[in-house]
Amino acid sequence: MIQPFKFKEFTVEQDKVAMKIGTDGVLLGAWCTVDKYPDTILDVGAGSGVVALMIAQRSDAMTIDAVEVDEKAYEQAVENFEKSDWGDRLYCYNATFQEFADEIAAEEERYDLIVSNPPFYTDNFESEDVSRNKARFTSSLSFQELLVGVSKILSENGIFSTIIPFKEEMNFINIAKEHHLFLNKVCRVQGNTNSEVKRSLLAFSFQETELEETHLIIEIARHQYTEDYIKLTKDFYLKM
Repeated sequence: MIQPFKFKEFTVEQDKVAMKIGTDGVLLGAWCTVDKYPDTILDVGAGSGVVALMIAQRSDAMTIDAVEVDEKAYEQAVENFEKSDWGDRLYCYNATFQEFADEIAAEEERYDLIVSNPPFYTDNFESEDVSRNKARFTSSLSFQELLVGVSKILSENGIFSTIIPFKEEMNFINIAKEHHLFLNKVCRVQGNTNSEVKRSLLAFSFQETELEETHLIIEIARHQYTEDYIKLTKDFYLKM
């Protein structure tokens, strides 16, 4: 029996999704900027819905949409949205991001904030589990496809935030540039002081600005969290 994940202001059931709640999603949900008061927000590849729920807690946006290709994960996200305090603002679509982006673009609608914790494993390790593959592997949504879609439906002054492996950072930034999306902010994440940089949190827009670079270390020792990490996640984790 897979236990639900309890946060301070909401609970996430995760028994139907391939990818359980992990640090990546929580980092993205806590780090992405809502300072510009976005009216319309989209979470690409919603999974259990955790990132969209975190953003609903952090912002007053009236429209927080999510898109999820896997049917079981989509059903789970819908259930989690409906059980939360923000059910009237959260909506999930069951579609591929490519189809969804084309439809939104055709209707000339745009999002002020788009977030995605995308699949980033390459095909060599695909498993027999189709849902898990969709959640983990770039074959279901490549960086190129993600960035093409984002460039179609991000508003003129909108922000796109994502989390990817650090080793993919330059590649991702270069693909984004091809679609006129420029890196404005980056936070590079280390598990602890002795480990390698594992993840890059990135924020893009259609505007070229001076790059804001930060660094985050999660733990000092096992389960001993740094001040920076506590500050970032304390509104969400029960024990922070």
